[in-house]
Amino acid sequence: MAAATMKPAMTMRLDAVVDLAPRLRRGEISPVDLTRACLERIERLNPALNAFITVTAESALAEARAAQEEIARGQWRGPFHGIPVALKDLIDTAGGRTTAASRLFENRIPFSDAEVVERLRRAGAVILGKNNLHEFAYGGSSLVSFFGDVHNPRNESHIAGGSSGGSAAAVAAGLCYAAIGTDTAGSIREPAALCGCVGLKATYGRVSARGVIPLSWSLDHVGPLAATVADAALLLQAITGYDALDVCSANVPVADYVSALRKGTRNLRIGIPREFFFDNLDNDVGPAVEQAITVIRPLVAETREINLDVPMDRAVQAAESFTYHAGNVAQTPDLYQPETLRRIRSGENISAAEYIQRRRELDEQRRRAQHFFADVDLLVTPTTPIPAPAIAELKRDPAALRPAELTLLRNTRPFNVWGLPAISVPCGFTKAGLPIGLQIAGQHWREDVVLSLAYAYEQAAKVRNRR
Repeated sequence: MAAATMKPAMTMRLDAVVDLAPRLRRGEISPVDLTRACLERIERLNPALNAFITVTAESALAEARAAQEEIARGQWRGPFHGIPVALKDLIDTAGGRTTAASRLFENRIPFSDAEVVERLRRAGAVILGKNNLHEFAYGGSSLVSFFGDVHNPRNESHIAGGSSGGSAAAVAAGLCYAAIGTDTAGSIREPAALCGCVGLKATYGRVSARGVIPLSWSLDHVGPLAATVADAALLLQAITGYDALDVCSANVPVADYVSALRKGTRNLRIGIPREFFFDNLDNDVGPAVEQAITVIRPLVAETREINLDVPMDRAVQAAESFTYHAGNVAQTPDLYQPETLRRIRSGENISAAEYIQRRRELDEQRRRAQHFFADVDLLVTPTTPIPAPAIAELKRDPAALRPAELTLLRNTRPFNVWGLPAISVPCGFTKAGLPIGLQIAGQHWREDVVLSLAYAYEQAAKVRNRR
């Protein structure tokens, strides 16, 4: 980790961005102080968590000083102006390395920023550095990384989840005020649930993935991890919108997500798909989710149980992952972690004909998903069926790693196939103090409705969810 030695920072409360932004605008606090406080926490806590691969302390302080001067001149850009954030280390940053947590890309320096980074810079955000992850985003534990394991800030002997494990750990531990992750099968929502923060995946095509190292072009989503639902809404507002240079980007009008938080939820109808999503829940997860549903019931017009036909095929992801890596797998296979190489090669023998058929079926699944909402407005499920496993357990039996990850991603992956917006919000803790997540999903392009219920639940359950 490349970090400058820091002077002791002034004590700063790790308030939500939604509370900090107006104070920054009025000059009551400064971006430089916020950035120094985050850098001090990174220096102190990251050795145990391993949430950051690269810390760009000098450039972050320079960006913070520039933001401070702009705000003082009345050139306020919006709620993230001067706010320290972090990026999953497969999101390109011009002139700074982007490794995908792999030896293969250990010294890779992109020439340009990813589109999402350009939008963050336009919003005035201060970029602290790059977060650790599961190598090339191909896993849900963040235990397979050239730069070492990511640890859960709630209990360092447990995983942080993945593949955006470092981003979730950094947000939950207060090393940054928000982060950008990616989600192909649940890689934002799953680690958010395991670490106890908020993770949001918008509709497929809502946020540009240009300049992000892909896992699967047909399933990849880019989105925020934050401490609160309001902060996730603010960050989504900053990064969302059509990108004409991204072939997967959709030119669909963007709602005012911040205003949507207070729209009210009394008219919403909630669907609870118990079959599949509620199967074999951990003994602490099940009661926590049922309690969350109890909190939601008086907030909405109706809750009803529904059945969904859940897609299970993984051929599209496997084929697309192998396609991206085929050249490097053939030439330098030793530069991959062995487990990553095994997973990539699982797509090697998928024929063009099979891929075309499975890709067509994926498009059909996305069209059929619109019918889920004929009688309901939102879906509510557990984010993960189990809490964060212990690192030692997964390392003791390497054969158990992939099955554990597939269990953790079971409830999140279908929403990537369907391309629906989905959020994970904290809904309590296990008896051992590990976080539990509640997933809320909605219709295509209705992130505003998803956020409105997530916010209403968060406010209603605040006391119950406090550790």
